[in-house]
Amino acid sequence: MNKWKKYGFYFLLMGVFSDFLTPYVLGIFYPKLNQMTAVMSLFGDVGSPVRQAFLIWSVVAGMLYVLSLPAIYQTFKDISQPLACSTAFAIGAYGIGDCIFTGVFSVDTEQAQWTFSTWVHNIGSGIGYTGFLTFPLFLFLLYRKQGNPSQSRKYLWLWFISLFFAGIYGLTRIPQINDLPLLSQIGLWQRISFLFNYLPIVLFAVEQIKRNDVGT
Repeated sequence: MNKWKKYGFYFLLMGVFSDFLTPYVLGIFYPKLNQMTAVMSLFGDVGSPVRQAFLIWSVVAGMLYVLSLPAIYQTFKDISQPLACSTAFAIGAYGIGDCIFTGVFSVDTEQAQWTFSTWVHNIGSGIGYTGFLTFPLFLFLLYRKQGNPSQSRKYLWLWFISLFFAGIYGLTRIPQINDLPLLSQIGLWQRISFLFNYLPIVLFAVEQIKRNDVGT
């Protein structure tokens, strides 16, 4: 078995867990940051006491995602090369745009206007989050093309759920309405939204690891 395909999904899982744990581990060392109202990128702000750790951790997580891309592509290339590329691109966009770019181009909330670094960070995050959000959609399309209705339905439902919570997270970023009681908790909704983005990635990676173990 190709080593990338065998170990790539371990890299994917490591990327998810590394990414997921970042705010909770670093939050221990930055108790002044209110995780219910602050987005995770503020761990990398210029005034953050855990800035360097956050930036390094983000780059490492992003590299783990990137290392998983050959395995994702090879899993689906015989079903549909365009969809296999799109699925790998979705994870790559998140790993590079929302993780590596976060580590290299951090935000600076002390500046009245956006700096070049802030622009790159926010654009990269937007592209990366789009990839993050569309990953289960591509899995739905691939499994449907493969003729696997149970898997396709599962990832379609996971995509709908992730869209729902992404929509709530999006509402918390609108100044005109984010003063409403629940919508004022932007940090909470970001973390909930990310949780449901991580879920299909974890399920997919675990399924592929089990399948590869059976095949060895």
